Amino acid sequence: MSVSGKRSVTITVDGTNKALNIPLMDGTLGPPVADIRKLYGELGLFTYDPGYGATAACESKITYIDGDEGVLLYRGYPIEQLAEKSTFLEVAYLLLNGELPNAAQKAEFDQGVIRHTMLHEQLRTFYNGFRRDAHPMAVMCGVVGALSAFYHDSMDINDPEQRRISAFRLIAKVPTIAAWAHKYNIGQPFMYPRNDLGYAENFLYMFHAVPAEPYHVNPVLARAMDLIMILHADHEQNASTSTVRLAGSTGANPFACIAAGIASLWGPAHGGANEAVLKMLTEIGHVRNVPDFLSKVKDKNEHARLMGFGHRVYKNYDPRAKIMQKACHDVLGELGIKGDPLLDLAMELEKIALHDQYFIDRKLYPNVDFYSGIILKAMGFPTSMFTALFAVSRTVGWISQWGEMIEDPQQRIGRPRQIYTGAAQRDYVPIDRR
Repeated sequence: MSVSGKRSVTITVDGTNKALNIPLMDGTLGPPVADIRKLYGELGLFTYDPGYGATAACESKITYIDGDEGVLLYRGYPIEQLAEKSTFLEVAYLLLNGELPNAAQKAEFDQGVIRHTMLHEQLRTFYNGFRRDAHPMAVMCGVVGALSAFYHDSMDINDPEQRRISAFRLIAKVPTIAAWAHKYNIGQPFMYPRNDLGYAENFLYMFHAVPAEPYHVNPVLARAMDLIMILHADHEQNASTSTVRLAGSTGANPFACIAAGIASLWGPAHGGANEAVLKMLTEIGHVRNVPDFLSKVKDKNEHARLMGFGHRVYKNYDPRAKIMQKACHDVLGELGIKGDPLLDLAMELEKIALHDQYFIDRKLYPNVDFYSGIILKAMGFPTSMFTALFAVSRTVGWISQWGEMIEDPQQRIGRPRQIYTGAAQRDYVPIDRR
């Protein structure tokens, strides 16, 4: 980041002679940023920014979002190009290393991931400590955190090679952990990963296959899963990524940091959005109820919410949604799904909302969660697994952001400030006088 042409803004404290010139800094893309690091030292002031919506907590070269224009770039590459031409593991290499791999680098990277997909056999018995009806995200939090008890040879965060090995292990093992969480939940045998399958294919195999019969991965479904993973691989400094960075700023090991990210993602306001879409569709119940439901959404006196439409960051169309929309229709066509009430309802809701001026004026377009929920349901994933699948995809973004943070010489332990609004200093009163 560079100083923005020596421009600055000036803050003056009323009633005093205190003032501070705050330099403006420029990134490669995006608006100028005011460097307020000297604000407290010079003026004794903090800034107040609940949710950090106007605060840059770090420099990053990984992901750029322009919400007004509907732009998402991974390392400068538009998401549309990567979704059309790339694979998830190629995108993973890009996020981790900053550049797309050549053929030899890609082959080496793919093999590096494949060689780490198996879990330590003692982790298999670790699953037995959970109840059978445990939520998959609860299992993932526990098992990913437990990896730090098994891989002491890659815990030195100051060693680049150990960080690289940890990245391989996390990207490779999280799909196995998620698939086994599902198998444990439904009482089926665990399926071990296969080195002859691609990343998305292997996950579908471990999730759906059983030992009693052969399982053949449908290439259309494998491509759809690969797309879902690409589109969810990273999304700048969102809640879970910020959690990973904050945990990592303390020097915590990478497995603990990713477990923290999974816990943050579990929240329904973050990773549970596509699950909320299916819940909304269930509550609507039937295609004939869509007009009445949309009328309630428009009525300020009602509390109906249109889930899967609009986005906190994207004030235009979510660029990932356009890609996911086509994949959604490809999957439904490949599976020949007709007459499924929820899926029919979703398609009707999409059609009406896209042509309703109320939603057009408010830029409430379908987002990626709307279509991914429909795709995952069509592919046979229970809604309880939706957020876990999100975690599988986002792990590469988390570990890339974590690695960038470790290498950043300006990184300090995270320590947000506050406005204290509690009681002023007061003296203790003995209990018999209260």
